[in-house]
Amino acid sequence: MHVDWSALGRVAAVSLGVTVAVVVVFTLGVLGLSRADAARDGAGGAGAGGAAGRAQAGLCFLACAAVVAYGIYLIVPQFH
Repeated sequence: MHVDWSALGRVAAVSLGVTVAVVVVFTLGVLGLSRADAARDGAGGAGAGGAAGRAQAGLCFLACAAVVAYGIYLIVPQFH
């Protein structure tokens, strides 16, 4: 049996990079929710900071969901 070590290394590097990217984007989404919550508590209302935080969180969580959906698409052969 022959193992293509360079291909295995590329797959491992891409997997690590995408994993770190998804974790960072998810963290930015949680940060957006935190900012929205802080703006609501501090200002007594939603305000611009709350709307921006919710928009940031929504976009980040949508991006994470898209990456997960793409991964499921690649794994499940019935989707091809």
